[in-house]
Amino acid sequence: MAFWRRRREEPKETQPFRPPEAEQTDGPVTPVDEEPPPPPIEPIEPESVTSAPVTPEPELAPPPLDSATDPAVIDEPAAPAYAPFDPTAFLAVAPAHTLDDSLSLSRAGFVTQLRDLLGGDDPQWDDVEEVLIAGDVGAALAIDLVERARRRHHPDGPEAAIRDELGALLVNRDLDWRPQRATSGGPAVVLVIGVNGTGKTTTIGKLAARYVGEGDSVILAAADTFRAAAIDQLRIWADRASVPVVAHAPGADPGAVVYDALDAAVARKADMVIADTAGRLHTKSNLMDELIKVRRIVDKRLPGARPETLFVLDATTGQNGLAQAKAFHDAVGLTGIVLTKLDSTAKGGIVFAIEAGLKVPVRFVGVGEGINDLLPFDPKAFVDALFSEAPPAVEVTR
Repeated sequence: MAFWRRRREEPKETQPFRPPEAEQTDGPVTPVDEEPPPPPIEPIEPESVTSAPVTPEPELAPPPLDSATDPAVIDEPAAPAYAPFDPTAFLAVAPAHTLDDSLSLSRAGFVTQLRDLLGGDDPQWDDVEEVLIAGDVGAALAIDLVERARRRHHPDGPEAAIRDELGALLVNRDLDWRPQRATSGGPAVVLVIGVNGTGKTTTIGKLAARYVGEGDSVILAAADTFRAAAIDQLRIWADRASVPVVAHAPGADPGAVVYDALDAAVARKADMVIADTAGRLHTKSNLMDELIKVRRIVDKRLPGARPETLFVLDATTGQNGLAQAKAFHDAVGLTGIVLTKLDSTAKGGIVFAIEAGLKVPVRFVGVGEGINDLLPFDPKAFVDALFSEAPPAVEVTR
């Protein structure tokens, strides 16, 4: 029999209806027999109560946590792989990489091709132009440079003419340059800007280590509040350089972070504030406006300040990086360039294109991942390293 049929045929238990006392009825109500009240409970004398001793149950120790089976357990981070920062020994230790080493790929690339084309008495100038363009010098600049080299008739040959013309493109600078303090006695201010992924935060850590090594007190401002983990990354570099960081919560106003960092620097009489600004694309006008606001905040908090605005550029981006630098220069006015990843696949010619196009000097070049692998840029040393003879190959015998 189906369950619904069985439920329908089974009799239901009925209970007598008892209307509530307060309910009024129209007719007489049939009295319902009430159940007798329960008998009263007799009180128990205290003496008659005997209580047996209660033995407490032993407490069981919790089982040990195992990170392999329990997802709530988080392994503690390992000890940092870097040694504690020693400011007194920073400048005394030679960088792990040199400028000559970092330009080895550039020498093996377009510089070697230039030598092959300029080695004879009748160089193929059209081919020289193509090599310079391929080396990220830029089309218009390469054509103009070759034309001047042809008219020069250098006594040491066409290669020396090209080399001198390239060196003339670089902006004159003071090799002892350093950020200047505000006229009111406040700290020097360095705003580091650039597109995400160019090594901006890493460059800030290296700059902080360099200036601490020279005896300055430095405070970092974590104003890159929009990129995920940017604040944590800056704190890691601050620990390596032994400098304090002023930071707000992720997503906070970058201008407020910079203002508080300047307040802290004035209160502590620090020598320098280096601000990590939010990485942004040069095509985003709202983000560029935010950067302009940060610049105004510096002028408001430190009247008479002369902040340095350093643009961090990935040297491997070539002419695309030059377009980025021009947009930032038009917006906030760059005072210097930091070229990173020069030891990678960069062709070296971007240095000449940037300085000739913007008239802004390259201040530093990144030649490695070490904390002291950020070198001050020397134009003569750069050209000499770019055109230096490659060391002979060493034959290894087994």
